[in-house]
This record gives sequence, C-alpha cells and structure tokens, in this order.
Amino acid sequence: MTINFTDRVAIVTGAGGGLGREYALELARRGAKVVVNDLGGSRDGTGTSDAADTVVAEIVAAGGEAIADGGSVTDFAQMEKMVAKASDKWGRIDILINNAGVLRDKSFAKMSPEDFAFVVDVHLIGSANATKAVWEVMRSQAYGRILMTSSSTGLYGNFGQANYGAAKLGLAGLAKTLALEGAKYDIRVNTLAPTAATRMTEDIFPEALLGLFAPETVAPAALYLVSDDAPTNMIMGAGAGVYQAAYVTLTEGVALAKADQTPEGVAAAIDRIRDRSHEIVPQSGGEQAATIVKLLQGRA
Repeated sequence: MTINFTDRVAIVTGAGGGLGREYALELARRGAKVVVNDLGGSRDGTGTSDAADTVVAEIVAAGGEAIADGGSVTDFAQMEKMVAKASDKWGRIDILINNAGVLRDKSFAKMSPEDFAFVVDVHLIGSANATKAVWEVMRSQAYGRILMTSSSTGLYGNFGQANYGAAKLGLAGLAKTLALEGAKYDIRVNTLAPTAATRMTEDIFPEALLGLFAPETVAPAALYLVSDDAPTNMIMGAGAGVYQAAYVTLTEGVALAKADQTPEGVAAAIDRIRDRSHEIVPQSGGEQAATIVKLLQGRA
C-alpha cells in the first residue's frame, strides 16, 4: 500500500537544509501541505538565511503547497504563531517533525555552561515548545503524528558532545511520555536517530561516505513514523538505507536478602544483575516498579 499524505498538514522544523529539507520535500511530493520552518544561520545557531523560502519555492515549483516560517523553536510564542498561521491557512495540523538543531562540540572540560544550555535549549526545549504549540490542536481533532529527532550520541554517547547527548536522550524520554499521554487521542509519538551526511556532520564523515549517508536514505523512516499507520513509542535508527530499532531495556534483576542490601552485596551480585537472559522492554515507567514487586513476590 502506498503511503500518502493527501490533505495532511505537516510542520517540519529546521527544514531549510539537510534532513529537514528532505522530509519537507518528500512530504509535499506525497500530498502534504507543509510548513517549512527554519531560523536560518550556521550549524552553531548564529547568522540568518532565507533557506526556508528556498525550500518552499522548490515545493511550489513541483506543484505542491507550502509556506515558510522563520520562528525560533526556542521561543514558545513564535511556535504558537507558526501553529496559528498553519491552522488559519489549512484548518488543521496533522504532523510535526521536530528536526531543528545546532552543534557546539567540545569536550566537557572545555565546554562553557552557555554552550551546554544553548544546545539543550534548541534541541530539547525547542522540540517541547513546538510540540506544546500543536498539542491541543491534535487533541481536539483526535489525530496527530509527532516525531522527535534523537541521535546515537544520545542513546550511546559520543566524545565531545555532552550537551548534544543530554538533549538527544531527553528527547527520547519526552517522546515515550507523550506517546502514553497522546494515545487516547490517536496522537502517535516516535523517535528517530538518524545517521546522515549533512551540514551538521560534513566534517565528521569521511568524504568517501558522504554520498552513502545522504539525507534521502533517512527520509523513508521519518515519513513512515508520521504516517497514518505509524507505530507509537518507537525509537528507530536510520542511515545509508539501513533501518534499525533501538530499545531501552531492563534486566530481571536480583532480589537481595536484607543482610545483602549493602554496596558489597550489590558488588557480589553484579553479574546476576547484568544478566540479560530475561530482559524486557518496558512500555511505561511503572513497569519497572511492577517487575520489582513481581520479583519480591516470587521470593516470598
């Protein structure tokens, strides 16, 4: 079955280039009306450009519908204005792809508190701002598809990116909570961890791999995760035509006797604590407590 977005209205933040541009173009090709949001500027968040207008022009030239928005995701009032503009023009908002981001890479020892806060503000708080701005619209229409952009850095760490990693794992946690809160309104919330050669990563990738990791190899995952039949509460990795599922797992654990509930007791049991043979993937935070109660009941 062909996935299409006819009559759907989508907002893509950071859509002036790279991954966001590719998402916006492909959504429009498949029938969506698109808000192309981009503040412009360099990858560290400074400067301005007319990148959003350029992408809109591409969409319109190809026969699609789109409008540009230059609001900053760090400013909630500007996100509210963006949502109002889209709602006034097209009557609804079905899709939000939170893609806007910046990099200010340094080792933690050399990173200023300002650079840490700024990156978290753009990625994590910015995504929360945009999502909050569309949330009531989606609840009232009982339909919504929201995509957060995480990263392998957030999921697994990467040297020199403490600020970026903190924000990106925060986004995965935000998505998991919103997937639960949005379920009764058919608001499905997922997370994508892309690996792509873009302006953000151009000096990280070896030149020979730039073409292999083109943004268009990630777009299929993003569009699937905001489609009508999308799952919810999923973390998907994508890059170079490879698509992966990532999970936050939990081992069964060990119920220590009262006398062994000491640092030494934990040290002695660490191999059993780490044992993954009965590992689970909780679907909510409450399941961790439930597994503890179950283990204690089994010991009784």
